[in-house]
Amino acid sequence: MVKGANVGLAALSENTDAVVVSLGWASPTGEGDADVSVLLLDAKGKVRSDADFYFYNHPVAPDGSVQLLGKVPSGEGSEDRIGFDLTAIPAEVDRIVVAASRYEGARFGELDDLRVTLADGAGEDLLRFTIEDAGSVSAFIFGELYRRGEEWKFRAVGQGYDTGLAGLAMDFGVDIDDDADEADVAHADALSAIGYESESGSVSDSGTDVSGTDVPDTGVPGSDIPGETDGSAPATAPTVESDRRASDQPTSEPLPAVPAPRRAADHSEPDRATARPRTAKKKITLPKTPKKSLAENESWRGARLFPVSALKSDRDRETRATSVLLSVMAQVPEFGRRLTAAFGAPAGRMETFTEVSLPHGDTPRRPDGVIRVERAGKLWTALVETKTNGNALRPEQVQAYVDIATRRGYEAVITISNDVALEGSPLVDVKIDGRRKHKVALRHLSWAEVAHQAQLLIRHEGVGNSAHAWLLQELLHYLQHDNSGCHGFQNMGAAWVPVRKGIDDETLCPGDARALEVVESWERLIRQVCLGLGGELGQKVLPVQRARRGTDPGARRARMADELCAEGKVGAELRIEGTPGVLAVGADLRTSRLRTSVEIPVPDQGYPLTWIKRLLRRLAEAPADLHVEALVEDGPGGPRGTLERLRPEPADLLPKNGERITGFRLTLVKGMGSGRGNAESGFIRSVDDAVQRFHSTVVVHLEQPASRRPVAGAVAGRPGG
Repeated sequence: MVKGANVGLAALSENTDAVVVSLGWASPTGEGDADVSVLLLDAKGKVRSDADFYFYNHPVAPDGSVQLLGKVPSGEGSEDRIGFDLTAIPAEVDRIVVAASRYEGARFGELDDLRVTLADGAGEDLLRFTIEDAGSVSAFIFGELYRRGEEWKFRAVGQGYDTGLAGLAMDFGVDIDDDADEADVAHADALSAIGYESESGSVSDSGTDVSGTDVPDTGVPGSDIPGETDGSAPATAPTVESDRRASDQPTSEPLPAVPAPRRAADHSEPDRATARPRTAKKKITLPKTPKKSLAENESWRGARLFPVSALKSDRDRETRATSVLLSVMAQVPEFGRRLTAAFGAPAGRMETFTEVSLPHGDTPRRPDGVIRVERAGKLWTALVETKTNGNALRPEQVQAYVDIATRRGYEAVITISNDVALEGSPLVDVKIDGRRKHKVALRHLSWAEVAHQAQLLIRHEGVGNSAHAWLLQELLHYLQHDNSGCHGFQNMGAAWVPVRKGIDDETLCPGDARALEVVESWERLIRQVCLGLGGELGQKVLPVQRARRGTDPGARRARMADELCAEGKVGAELRIEGTPGVLAVGADLRTSRLRTSVEIPVPDQGYPLTWIKRLLRRLAEAPADLHVEALVEDGPGGPRGTLERLRPEPADLLPKNGERITGFRLTLVKGMGSGRGNAESGFIRSVDDAVQRFHSTVVVHLEQPASRRPVAGAVAGRPGG
């Protein structure tokens, strides 16, 4: 699409009741990022209340109509996805603005390949809008969904706001704190290029229509599906804080003003002054320290809701794992919705089934499970196929389920196994009959992703009641038990030993297919490490994709395989939300050493020796063998030494020739496991342990970016906290 163009979704696909909009960008350094936001607007171009403003602190609509699904890495950098259930959008909502904002003085012009894509309920991309002229703005409207009669349409907007998130939100009617500085809350300039008006936030329909002629607007009724609240009102009002989060570099710019919560309009009773904004009912998370056991000794084992002691065969494990997972999804709405929203499922009443028999030729097929979601009289159905203990998915089996789903009008086939799917490299190749109009989405979940989502809910974000929290805890215990077979990626593959031997005797040649297999296994391992660490911390942990490595996943992996052949090394970088720098992890197969490191910038003010002493004080509890290196301007590196040596002599880290220090690199080196599996001596466990140890002993002691500071009248933290 081009800027200003619009298109009807019904002309592109028959499966647009639920859509996923993805905002993407790339950064030359791999560190650039932005936060998505969504505004639901009425016919006047204003939000009905601040509850119509969705962002990082208010990510989900109670009726499931809007859900911020979070960031995922892509070959071009990263993508931030938003799920919309268009059948649940209230009738009084006329259009939906999809935007993003940057923080701490960053601008969208510093990012590459700005783009927005829209996919239907089957996961098929319907449109793409690439933005080439973002300019020096800190907030940007990518596009909007709007009604024309009974139809939803999409417009490619591509317009920025100099005043950031605050200016964008205020222009669409979100309240701004009255005490905020006027210079910080000034309205954005009129967006005359595409018909936006600063006062009303409206957009003219003057863009090119690539689907047909617009008709007068009419509302399409929606319906609320109650969750843990009574369904009569949003469970929480958004709480925006003045700083999204600090960047690695301090800034002297004034903090932007941001929207403060307000109540939805209620004409049934007079307005009453309140001492503080309304907050939602407190959500339940499990205590970090469990209660002391009443067991007489350690040999006593508590009774479990999902026992694993009787599992003796792979078939037993698959059957039990499927039943346990699907039953918890149906009983804990927050968890079930979390897993299915990314697959295009609507928000509604969910039921799950196991061992269902479906006709297929002469022999009926029995998928491991079926998920059905009912919304406004419509059914969304997915067939589920699970594998445990590292067993691979069978292409012919998955193909049969895709064929059955196509014939019966089901929406998706979901595969679950210990393997991790890679972008551009599907786990199972299936053939789609192009003659059929109905399309089926084939999606994959790793057991590690299932455990990750359960961890986030019960340890950090909370669920509606204590019974739900207990169910999720039982599920997590089951998945993590040695006998369940649901342990995530655990095998580097058959190529691991030959590649290591080829590197040792220098016989591994560029282009060897086995090296590419090891690189793919390495990427799967890194994605799983991110899931595990993110679940423990309750923060986003994502692999960094450098723009200079190219946009094609296959080409990028081929280059990494050639580097492995030439140098015997593989590496990756992880960005952990709320921590300084990027955590780098590398494996040297020649020396059997693992290296974890992070680079941190120096403050804008002060003296080098003061910086060094302050850093050493923060690292007082770090391992004595931690390597500290001073990074110098226009040089390969400066002085370095271990903490043990530098603690009594911090001046040893000062460059002798007076070069300017630009930052510090902290590095830990340890031996790596040789086995291809996840045993004590295995490579997979050694990588996971190295990342966990480096984060817990080094990164947590570093000076963290400044936390978001709430403005007057705003409540910090997650909704309902």
